[in-house]
Amino acid sequence: MALRKSHIAILSLRGISLLFLLISFVILINNGNYYKKAGLKNYFVGLGTYSYMFGATIIGIGYTVLQIIVFVIFQIIMKSDKYIVFEFYGDKAISYLLLSAAAAGIGASRELKPRLTDKDKNVDLYNNFNNYLSKGSAAASLLLPAFVCTAILSILSSYALSKKI
Repeated sequence: MALRKSHIAILSLRGISLLFLLISFVILINNGNYYKKAGLKNYFVGLGTYSYMFGATIIGIGYTVLQIIVFVIFQIIMKSDKYIVFEFYGDKAISYLLLSAAAAGIGASRELKPRLTDKDKNVDLYNNFNNYLSKGSAAASLLLPAFVCTAILSILSSYALSKKI
């Protein structure tokens, strides 16, 4: 069972995309919207944008893992192209979902950072909220390479579908 260069490229792109999605997931999981001061938890407003990024990341991870399993089973082992239409539409939808989540997260982080100029009132709140926004921006930035990999896979699935039809 020899792997073609296209199979290796597709599996590599899916693996790279999965890696970036998992790192973004870990950052978002560890990005709490509270900080401790004098033993008490103080909450600041959690951003809905980061919740959207989290949901998009979970969907992206699930889809990528599903595609890796399906690709290995159908394409490589069984040598069947029965799922090619699902791959075509799925890659398009997931790539746009990842791009919109990345854009929303980066935009929200950049828009809220200049509002944190009032250091004199509460330094702890400023430092912790700045840390919260920085982690959110980092997680959003990691969604961009995942989008690029998925967009390339979308182009490859377009070519595969046109050859099949």
